[in-house]
Amino acid sequence: MAQFLLELFSEEIPARMQAGAARDLDRLARAVLTDAALNFDELRAFAGPRRLTLVVDGLPAAQADRAEERKGPRVGAPDAAVDGFLRSTGLGRDALTQRDGAWFAVLAHTGRPTADILAEMTDAIVRKFPWPKSMTWGAGTLRWVRPLHRILAVFDGQIVPLDIDGFVSGDLSEGHRVMGPKGAFKVRDFDAYRAALTEHFVILDADDRKTRILEGARALCAARGLALVEDAGLLDEVAGMAEWPVPILGDMDAGFLTLPPEVIRTSMRVHQRYFAVRKPDGTLAPHFIAVANLETPDGGALIAAGNARVLAARLNDARFFWDEDLKVPLEDRLKTLKGVTFHARLGTMYDRAARLGSLARAIAPRVGANPDLARLAGRLAKVDLATHMVGEFPELQGVMGGYYAKAEGLDPAVATAIAEHYKPQGPADSLPTDPVAVAVALADKLDTIVGFFSIGEKPTGSRDPFALRRAALGVIRIMLDRRVRVGLRDLAAMAGAGAAVSGEVLAFFADRLKIALRDAGARHDLVDAVFALGDDDLVRSEARLTALAAFLDTADGANLLAGYKRASNILAAEAKKEPLPAGEPVRSAEPAAEAALFDALATLRAPLSSALEREDFAGAMTALAGLRAPVDAFFEQVLVNANDPAERANRLRLLARVRDDMAKVADFALISG
Repeated sequence: MAQFLLELFSEEIPARMQAGAARDLDRLARAVLTDAALNFDELRAFAGPRRLTLVVDGLPAAQADRAEERKGPRVGAPDAAVDGFLRSTGLGRDALTQRDGAWFAVLAHTGRPTADILAEMTDAIVRKFPWPKSMTWGAGTLRWVRPLHRILAVFDGQIVPLDIDGFVSGDLSEGHRVMGPKGAFKVRDFDAYRAALTEHFVILDADDRKTRILEGARALCAARGLALVEDAGLLDEVAGMAEWPVPILGDMDAGFLTLPPEVIRTSMRVHQRYFAVRKPDGTLAPHFIAVANLETPDGGALIAAGNARVLAARLNDARFFWDEDLKVPLEDRLKTLKGVTFHARLGTMYDRAARLGSLARAIAPRVGANPDLARLAGRLAKVDLATHMVGEFPELQGVMGGYYAKAEGLDPAVATAIAEHYKPQGPADSLPTDPVAVAVALADKLDTIVGFFSIGEKPTGSRDPFALRRAALGVIRIMLDRRVRVGLRDLAAMAGAGAAVSGEVLAFFADRLKIALRDAGARHDLVDAVFALGDDDLVRSEARLTALAAFLDTADGANLLAGYKRASNILAAEAKKEPLPAGEPVRSAEPAAEAALFDALATLRAPLSSALEREDFAGAMTALAGLRAPVDAFFEQVLVNANDPAERANRLRLLARVRDDMAKVADFALISG
């Protein structure tokens, strides 16, 4: 078994494209090898600043010979049809066989050399690689993310010959642009290739580069009694910018620490790709970690000094923005939102601010918040969009508004609500906890959802340009976490939804909640059984679901579900023949099992109603459990389809009562098993 090594060497590949490129290279190669019936032991793809690499181990020297059976026309078909089939196979009529009334041909295929298939695969990958953006250069027509320099293609120690628009394959690669020994080096297998790259100051694997950055940065910080502010997204980016990453600890003017820490971190991250550093107490330290792409004799001192100067210029700009923004109170900035369009059909941000204030005030009593503070926070939540700082750093919207509100001396609850009203922005984001912040966060998301639904801009398939699904999941997370006891219908009405829009919004939330609960491990059929009741109180629905799952895990629950299914099937079958008998069942002394079921249903009514009214769903399930034995006995001892019409009607009424009483807890018809 042999190995295939491919390297596509180019100018610098944008860091944001590298991980996707490695996945695409893996996917494309696997598809070709699978279609060619070439088995292999392992396939790996790597991406770095200047190269894509593929290695496939355990390939055969050639495809196996194979036979293909092809079905032709039916026996007795016109000669023209048979002749056409023969032309497609290249066989004579005497090579055909009959089976099941049709002609069959067996085609023998001699396996092709693997090197030929790999050459075709490489050609197709290079010509059709799905870069998000690509370019041509010089006089050529080949497109690549950046100008391609070289193609290394080696199979079983031998060069795989190919010529792609003048790029002739070979067995040469090269190392680091600055630190590596000048010139190319020759390799014929992956182990030698990887070792040579390391000798030439190139770390092939992105995970190894990330480990080197993290461990080096942590060590530099620990030596100064500091700690790295870790950032997985930034780590991914800088690992894609350096073939030989070297963390460097730099210093900055401690005077900049008077700026909000988010400003400092964002300036470092967005403009310079630096990591922040913190003191043991968790506050930011006047230092940063930069990642260079080479080692220097002075240990990076000159690089650190240059980076510090650039960072100082950026932070001076940020300090100017901060000082200028503080000169104008948020309330005075509100009118500037009249010139900022939220959506052409939903008005300006000024209009939205007014809606948020009113909606937050309406929600406030339901979440234990001060209505006046909620209204003020809602009105001011978007004002920082008109500040210099948010103009420079859009990702700080909300956060900066909270700082400006605090600096003005507004109520701390208002400042917190402005800072947190976008939360949660994703499944891993934290939730607002202060009641005023909860009111404003709900108002922000509900206004967005209801507004866009009202103008017909609803998510479709994978398209959700206004992030309404994320907004809905945010509402759900907040309501469940804070135990917000208000129905979604009421919330939609508060947000101005008419009857038609309210129905669509409720269905949208129900769908999102089902997905959230399933993702949390709930059974999909139990989720459907609970939401079929149409209850729009999320807290109550979650509690009902939890109790139902626990009940069905018991023997009583499982057996009662079987009894319900049997009762429902009988009722459904009888309903097809004629309308089911109306009215309540009566107690019949005989047979005893029928009387026992009547008594059990009569005994059940009060405790079941009481438990449901108290939202004691575990108690409701316990009450239902009392039906298990009488239902079992009824089906064992009583003939439902009795000859006497009166007996038959009464027994059907009993089964209907079983079904209807259980349906007060959940729609058991939707539960599998």
